[in-house]
Amino acid sequence: MTSAPLRTSSRLPGLDGLRAIAVLAVIAFHFLPDTLKGGYVGVDVFFVISGFLITGLLVRERATAGRISLGGFWARRARRLLPALVLVVAMCSSAALFVGGDVLVGLGSQVLGAATFSSNWLAIVQGQSYFDTTTPELFRNLWSLAVEEQFYLLWPLALLLLLLVRNRFVRSGIALVLAIGSAVAMALLAGPDATRVYYGTDTHSFGLALGAALAFLLEGRFTDAAAPLPRPVRVALPVAGALATAGVVAVAVLLPEGDRLATHGGLALVAVLSALAIAGATAAGSWLGRALDVQPLRWIGERSYGLYLWHWPVLVLLVAAIPQDAASWVAPAAALVVTVGASALSYRFVETPLRRRGVRGSVSLVVRGRVVIRAVSALAVAALLATVGLTGVAVASAPDRGEAQASIQAGQELLALPGFAAAPRRAQPLPTGDQIYAIGDSVMLAAAPELEEAFPGIAIDAVVSRQMFEADDIVSAAVAAGAMRPILVLGLGTNGWIDEENLEDVHAMLPRGTQMIVVNVQVPREWGPDVNSILDDFARSKRDVELSNWYSAIQPQIDVLADDQVHPGPTGGRIYCDALADALQRLSEIPPLLDDNDYGLANRPV
Repeated sequence: MTSAPLRTSSRLPGLDGLRAIAVLAVIAFHFLPDTLKGGYVGVDVFFVISGFLITGLLVRERATAGRISLGGFWARRARRLLPALVLVVAMCSSAALFVGGDVLVGLGSQVLGAATFSSNWLAIVQGQSYFDTTTPELFRNLWSLAVEEQFYLLWPLALLLLLLVRNRFVRSGIALVLAIGSAVAMALLAGPDATRVYYGTDTHSFGLALGAALAFLLEGRFTDAAAPLPRPVRVALPVAGALATAGVVAVAVLLPEGDRLATHGGLALVAVLSALAIAGATAAGSWLGRALDVQPLRWIGERSYGLYLWHWPVLVLLVAAIPQDAASWVAPAAALVVTVGASALSYRFVETPLRRRGVRGSVSLVVRGRVVIRAVSALAVAALLATVGLTGVAVASAPDRGEAQASIQAGQELLALPGFAAAPRRAQPLPTGDQIYAIGDSVMLAAAPELEEAFPGIAIDAVVSRQMFEADDIVSAAVAAGAMRPILVLGLGTNGWIDEENLEDVHAMLPRGTQMIVVNVQVPREWGPDVNSILDDFARSKRDVELSNWYSAIQPQIDVLADDQVHPGPTGGRIYCDALADALQRLSEIPPLLDDNDYGLANRPV
């Protein structure tokens, strides 16, 4: 006997509330990063909801109409997604033209990715890093929309084959196997930089597949026509869903960006919790569904697509446009206001009319409307066309690289010169460069020309987006090869949280007599203060370790950094070297017992 279709009403209870929780987590992660270190997991909640809804809609269409109209499905998806997307890309690209600077870098490929729903794969092919802060990508958030659109394109075709299997449990099992395969692939292929597995449709589609598996499983169970669920199930499902929702929030609080656990089961766990939350909320008569449907959660959830589209490019533009001394709090506050306002207007006057009536119906409504409506509509269309034209100008005028990238490239070119690490240029009163082995990230790479000038012969191993957990393997290899020098300079921490255990491991594997300098960070991200506190404590606890206080040294002249407030140019590079020279001086002498206020970083003898 054929299973009953999914609930015939146009909306399922609780899903708007779950969407609201997801988009609020993402916005909080970007606007106020100290509040939700793992708010990025909201994207995975969206994936599960999308997989569940799209599969349910297609299964219901097959059950009621006897067939699935692929053309009709894709047309509905286009009416739902394209109007708001075109508006966001056109308006924000036009605004970027007037803001100028680094916000224009790579705009052409980003607009191409938005137009073809291939942002994620373009970023992978171009070697971009999700964790790279050297250039503010205006439409970085569109990677997830690309993943969903690729799912919308391919999944209905696969579903035609899956629906040949009559047993819904078998269909659900097949979708579950696909989800497990994607999650396992993410864990196996994840490297030090997780961009490939995070952006990849193949490695980050487990949430979509899990949502589809849930839709198959619940087919014919959560419908008005279905037999009532047993009382224990009716009681348990909303409770399990509520606990799962709380679990998603807990992960958003506790799982920081860049943590290895995220790609090794953390995001998959979020997908499982999201599926449980959906099951608990959409069960007939569920109190959880009613609770999640309360205002303003429902209002936010209905506009979650627009909120997600607008929030990131608006924030990037305002951070670039507002003076740096006020950007840390003014930009997020202003971005929130603009995002909510733009999303509400887009939902009311663009998305809803086009979704319900289509382009022809909307045009017909305007033509038959009053003179004022026709005039306002004509002005709106003219403004949109103007922004499309300005988008073309912005793409054509976009620079090849940003300010920070230029500094980094200068360092890379210097490191590529033959015999760079040898041939000292002038004597130094401090330890000479041939005694220093420096390991760092893009900040050290940007300062490489100044480091070579200040410490001729210094050996530099610096790579963009490198994180502290990679230091163990790098130092171990250098020690094993006999390449380690008397002084190790470790300049990592710009790209994510660090663990003191990594520092201890690195210190323990150094040859006897090797001294160590750790460089703290200047990075306007949530992990900056934590990283600096750990580095400070570590330097204080070791007699043969000093802290290069790059953070304090650069604060009086923060304006000499690139627009990202992270990477030094020539002037910043000299300040970076001065801070390192101060640490070398202290390391080369027996330090006196000083009060903390003297330096705020002096060693305590042990």
